[in-house]
Amino acid sequence: MKSLFWAALSGAVLLAGCQDRDAANAPPPPPVELTASAVGHYCGMRVVEHSGPKGQIILASRKEPVWFSSARDAFSFTMLPEEAKDIRAIYVSDMAKAPSWDKPGTANWVNAKQASYVIASRARGGMGADEAVPFSDPEAAKKFAAENGGRVVGFSEMPRDYILSASAEPPAADHHPQAGHPAGHDAGAAKKGHHH
Repeated sequence: MKSLFWAALSGAVLLAGCQDRDAANAPPPPPVELTASAVGHYCGMRVVEHSGPKGQIILASRKEPVWFSSARDAFSFTMLPEEAKDIRAIYVSDMAKAPSWDKPGTANWVNAKQASYVIASRARGGMGADEAVPFSDPEAAKKFAAENGGRVVGFSEMPRDYILSASAEPPAADHHPQAGHPAGHDAGAAKKGHHH
């Protein structure tokens, strides 16, 4: 009887291990289209009310995505120790495909780990703070940096102090960033405000 118990227990442990490995190797869930009801995790406001790129993080422990009014806020979530760590996927607005800066789109998401980011540019994010402007196309990121200042970095190169600094001061002159898409429409003035 004891050997039957241990065999069953061993089988259950092996099965659980296989399921964990399968979950870890499973492709990430797809992004969710942004709707008017999405509320920013840090600002508590409707995400669509803000200009600039947005973010969403899909957690294993939650059915709905965690929404962010800026791509930079999505990075903050991954760096802050108090936030959930069961992240299955991170998506940010693909500004290479954005209609404009003020209306960056609801379905043009890019996997955050595969995007190129322009940091330290004149562009202001959703709450008026410095932004990490994401692009699926590295060439579009370089073009945006040439037009708006800043430099291009990858996901793993993102400086922690850039993301977590409290800087929300706009640059000396108002700036109208380009969304970075081929049409190059004027993106409109980024709104000023407070980070988080």
